[in-house]
Amino acid sequence: MPRTERRFDGYAVLITGAARGIGAATALRFAREGAQVAVTDLDPEAPERTAAEIREQGGAARAFTCDVGSRESVEAAVASAAEAFGRLDVLVNNAYACSPDATRFEDEPDDVWARDLDITLTGAYRCSRAALPHLVASGRGAIVSIGSVNGLQDYGNHAYSAAKAGLVSLTRTLAGHAGPRGVRVNLVAPGTVRTPAWSNRGADVDVVRDLYPLGRVGEPEDVAAAVAFLASRDAAWITGVTLPVDGGLTSVNMGFRHAVR
Repeated sequence: MPRTERRFDGYAVLITGAARGIGAATALRFAREGAQVAVTDLDPEAPERTAAEIREQGGAARAFTCDVGSRESVEAAVASAAEAFGRLDVLVNNAYACSPDATRFEDEPDDVWARDLDITLTGAYRCSRAALPHLVASGRGAIVSIGSVNGLQDYGNHAYSAAKAGLVSLTRTLAGHAGPRGVRVNLVAPGTVRTPAWSNRGADVDVVRDLYPLGRVGEPEDVAAAVAFLASRDAAWITGVTLPVDGGLTSVNMGFRHAVR
């Protein structure tokens, strides 16, 4: 694999939703820094592609099926990863569901609301619950969840945004519980990132770049770098925080600046 700092030699890392996009980039980042990576996803074949790419680059990875909507599936994936690697040091909660809003709020169906919250928020809860004993045993455990600027400000998507906001709260409360047990819990909140979620719906992600003070949308590797930092000993005295990784979107109102020029 390309030479880079190896902060995770001897670590085992489990990542949900790691078949593509931010999850795959994060898996590759951890592997480049020396970690053994459990690549998990709902699709039984998709995570193997990411794991194979890691192995082709000289890293160590195993692929596991994990449906974060199922307690049994989550517990099986965590147990399999811990058995395969002999330990588990880091959990990255990346799996999510994001459904389009109904035209009118009052027309939102219950099942859409329930699915987005169950996969995005309760899925992270299930994974954290299953992984926590292993993370405690490691003596250097860390949980990093992938939130969103949608959980901080209004960018649409009622259910998805509510779920991401819930992750911010879960990060704080779990940090308070897990800190005395030696486990840190943090969250990154990405802005617009160039992932298959955009290309699959035929959208041009770059149409929003002028809203970003840094003049571009994010790349999956931008988020992966922040996740690796928060999981590493470089962040040994950081827990319970939400770190925006958003090119300045939530700090600077570029739309207003353009309007008043």
